[in-house]
Amino acid sequence: MPNSISALVRIIIVGGGFGGIRTALDLAKRRLPNVKIVLISDKPHFEYHAALYRVVTGRSPLEVCIPLQEIFAGKDIEVLQDTITEVNLKAKTLKGSSGSNYSFDFLILALGSETVYFNIPGLKELSFGFKSISEALRLKRHLHELFNISQETSLEKKVQTAHIIVVGGGASGVELAGEIAVYTKKLAKNHKLDPSLITIDLIEAAPRLLPALPEDISKKVEHRLRHLGVNIFLNRTVLKEDVEEVYLKDMEMKTKTVIWTAGVKPHHLYSQIGGLKFDQKGRVVVDEFLQPQGFENVFVIGDAAATPYTGMAQTAIRDGKHVAQVIKRKLRGKPLLGYQPKAPFYAIPVGPGWAAVIINWLRFYGRIGWWLRRLADFRFFLSTLPPRKAILAFQSGKTLCESCPICQPDESL
Repeated sequence: MPNSISALVRIIIVGGGFGGIRTALDLAKRRLPNVKIVLISDKPHFEYHAALYRVVTGRSPLEVCIPLQEIFAGKDIEVLQDTITEVNLKAKTLKGSSGSNYSFDFLILALGSETVYFNIPGLKELSFGFKSISEALRLKRHLHELFNISQETSLEKKVQTAHIIVVGGGASGVELAGEIAVYTKKLAKNHKLDPSLITIDLIEAAPRLLPALPEDISKKVEHRLRHLGVNIFLNRTVLKEDVEEVYLKDMEMKTKTVIWTAGVKPHHLYSQIGGLKFDQKGRVVVDEFLQPQGFENVFVIGDAAATPYTGMAQTAIRDGKHVAQVIKRKLRGKPLLGYQPKAPFYAIPVGPGWAAVIINWLRFYGRIGWWLRRLADFRFFLSTLPPRKAILAFQSGKTLCESCPICQPDESL
């Protein structure tokens, strides 16, 4: 901390996800004197992962991709695009891949998580990831290429090509499998392929889908997926993947499309930062103010913080609000308030027009659940963007953005 009361206090936020954006917006809203807020992100935009599955099935990327400059327009926040490669907490310095060096008085690490493949042979090289817009668009293009099959292709090859495997029965895998089950029927029709040749398999290592949620939710979601034609394989683990086959513990599957949604870990940069302590899941151990032990000017929020309900967007947003309040109180010399974890609500879409929603002890299914989920999406946009732009971002979800000339926009999806 600067010794002089008039010295500029430099607050650096690393990460342009839910937590980082919320921290920056809340700090700017408090209009703290002699404070400079800098957000550093490796992307010029924010990716709304909650709707990422919709991009795969032809929805406009505009609903998922929001430029950071639009989010922070008119706010006293400096946005820099750089990838942080080194963090020295004791020296209070950062280094970026651009070669730039940054110094801070307060540091908020909000780097999020990344995909982990558990050292399964062939998986990283041959499967499709599902954690970014670029990965979603790559998968979308791949699906169109698969269905652009000539009439001369053998039946065996058609069956193999139309076989899609989603690995991971958590929220992302369930959402994607449900959406693809409906979307591929449309693709088959457009590409004059018999829809009965399509196979969608969802593989989960646990005894049930959505193992982190109550069992009654799992049963409802499983019933919905089977209704959509998704085959569900429980208690199955992937051993390896090659170009045309996936090998499980007790079976083999021929396919050209494996989508991996089964594992995430905290961003690799955390493990390279000296002085941090980690729990068994590789998350950073923090105190009641979301500070790592021994560093009162540093905060870890979002997916990498070892707190209850970590890994949820709602938790990252709550973390960001809390850190902004802590920094304000530190600067004003007021007593700090401890972090209060709050159970998030869960909304799991399973195909167009259907979702399972948990709000405390309440349960909602079907169309009501779907609209509750869409309402939550709109509420987030309103909390982040000016009303007019929030409405535009929300409405972009109604616009199809197909790259395949055979497929025409269809607002019914």
